[in-house]
Order: sequence, then structure tokens, then C-alpha cells
Amino acid sequence: MDELTMLRKMVEEHDYEGALAIISDLDEMAKDDKINKIESFLLVLLIHLIKQHAEQRTTKSWNRFIDNALGGIAKSNKRRSAGGHYLRAEEFKDLISETFPLAVRNAAYEAFEGIYSAEQLSAMIDANQIEQEAFNQILTYKLE
Repeated sequence: MDELTMLRKMVEEHDYEGALAIISDLDEMAKDDKINKIESFLLVLLIHLIKQHAEQRTTKSWNRFIDNALGGIAKSNKRRSAGGHYLRAEEFKDLISETFPLAVRNAAYEAFEGIYSAEQLSAMIDANQIEQEAFNQILTYKLE
């Protein structure tokens, strides 16, 4: 990692301003990585919630995917050493809204054996209701 080598050199040379800038960059990179991971779990959650709502049914498999996604979101969002969370509630709302169109496109391949386009599937569901359900489940999920 070049950043760590540069950081070490800056500290040895007492360039604390430069060292703090590198630390900020490393912190931002780590946060971006966590958010990408959370977004991946969120996509899986939304796909299965969309399928449940569109088909008005569920399966044990879908429920398992939902639970695993919620667990992954909760675990990935928790800051281990610093405490707290990477994303706050409002940031989750934004991320859910941003991820939803991709989730619909992916769900269209799976729901109803893939016979409907994303646009047709979108017309069958209440996006706001599903987004709110995902948000509520994320906020109330407890890691065991």
C-alpha cells in the first residue's frame, strides 16, 4: 500500500498536515468500500421484496435471502472500533431510492419466470411502499 508508506514517511518527517490528509483519504476509501458492500446487500433485499410484492407470495428461499441481506447490511454498517454506523437513516433512504431502479431491472428477470419487462413489473408494484418496507426492516433489524 503506497499510502501507508507515504504516511510513515510524512510522520517521520513531521509533515503532520500531509499525514492527516492521507488519513482522511484512507478513511474515505474505507467508507466508500463499506457503502458499496451495503449497496450490494441492499440490492438483494430489494430484488426479493419486489418479487414478493409483485407475485403476492413468498418462498422460504426469498425469506432467507431477505434475512441474509438484512444481516449483511447491519454488520457492514456497524463501525467496529469507532462505534456508530457508516450510514445514518436519511442516507439509507437515499441509497434505497438510488438502488431501486436497478433492483426492478434485476427482479424482472426472476419474477414471474422473467416474462415481464422492468417497466411492466414496475407498473405492478408500489415502489414507495417497498422502499419504505426495506427502510423499516433495515432500521429494526437486530444482529443476533
